Amino acid sequence: MSPSTDGSADRSSAVGVGDLWARDPEQYWAAIDQAVSVAGLDAPVLALDRAALEHNAADLLRRSAGVPIRIASKSLRVRSVISDLATRTGFHGVLAYDLAEAHWLATSTAIEDILLGYPSVRREALAAFVTDEVATSRVSLLVDSVDQLDIIDAVAPPASRRPIRVAIDLDASYRLLGGRVHIGVRRSPVHTRRDAVELARIIESRNGFHLVGVMSYEAQVAGVADAVPGKAVVNRVVGAMQRRSMAELRRRRGKIIGELRQIAELEFVNGGGTGSLEATAGDRSVTDIAAGSGLFGGHLFDGYARFRPAPALSFGLDVVRRPARDIVTCAGGGWIASGPPAPDRLPKPVWPSGLEFVSTEAAGEVQTPLRGEAAATMAIGDRVWFRHTKSGEVCERARHVAIIDRDDAGHAVVGEVVPTYRGEGKCFL
Repeated sequence: MSPSTDGSADRSSAVGVGDLWARDPEQYWAAIDQAVSVAGLDAPVLALDRAALEHNAADLLRRSAGVPIRIASKSLRVRSVISDLATRTGFHGVLAYDLAEAHWLATSTAIEDILLGYPSVRREALAAFVTDEVATSRVSLLVDSVDQLDIIDAVAPPASRRPIRVAIDLDASYRLLGGRVHIGVRRSPVHTRRDAVELARIIESRNGFHLVGVMSYEAQVAGVADAVPGKAVVNRVVGAMQRRSMAELRRRRGKIIGELRQIAELEFVNGGGTGSLEATAGDRSVTDIAAGSGLFGGHLFDGYARFRPAPALSFGLDVVRRPARDIVTCAGGGWIASGPPAPDRLPKPVWPSGLEFVSTEAAGEVQTPLRGEAAATMAIGDRVWFRHTKSGEVCERARHVAIIDRDDAGHAVVGEVVPTYRGEGKCFL
């Protein structure tokens, strides 16, 4: 996305669009389809509506209540969009998902603060990283074990390299009954004050490493919907769990960060995610909050009580068969999101309205049949539009994204076409 002279994207295209995606979804999706068709773009095609992206960016900033947002790159995977957003007021730094990706962003953009959100033991990537002065000054590696430090030293002994910036991954899960009940993701073994302090002291006393930050991801709040239609009882249980979990985490994280600041001069404490911005912003120990999926607005986040993102990113597939009067078949479509296998990990057909997956096939690797009354009026060569579940999975499947702007008359047009990571020849994970 081309930035304007003030370092932010051209926001003029958002004028007059408002919440069209909610008020008149038929018009919204039809306009995107028309714009992409006029531009002559072949399917599978990704479309990123700039007005909807601006809406989502503004909403994230509102919800974060002044706490800077660190952009979670795994949910975007479009370098120009990441680079643009990182320059804006209220956004600060990137949360990368792979060391080679972090290295690439550090040396190909102006982004100076990149936190690797997962430990890396890839020796080739480590060897390239430790010899790059720009990358090592901009990227902080994540660790939760001394073993990870040992691997870095085995690749490049401290005497042969600059000190490596590292951050501790503090487990943010909710544990009950002495740890027998674990609610949250299985990430770091560093959960208690003792765990964190012991690791921090080892890092600070060890040659070749410098402790600069802490990360803790409260997945049980950020990644679990609490307003899923038709699940009132489950929603209440989830809501109660999330409130208690955040209360426990604020107490524990606050105490741990206080002690770690006595050991090292921490530059940042990262927490949260798209689904927990309000709750995480209330934790005074946190200096920035990660968010990514909320920018593109995957349909998984329609089930949250606290916010509703605009469907900024979508993808279109061509109808290539009509096997029955009420069935059309699209080429491709099996762009499944990560997580426990379930229907909510499938893309969601949104236009023409009324189409649904055939239960015996769902979204297939090379073809996706869809059933519904709308299918009876569709022809081979027509296009069906889908929303992805989260975000990252869709950009791994396409080389380019069409940026949808509005002309002076308010009509949707393709303003530019930008590459995804894949379009730039990158494949990280």
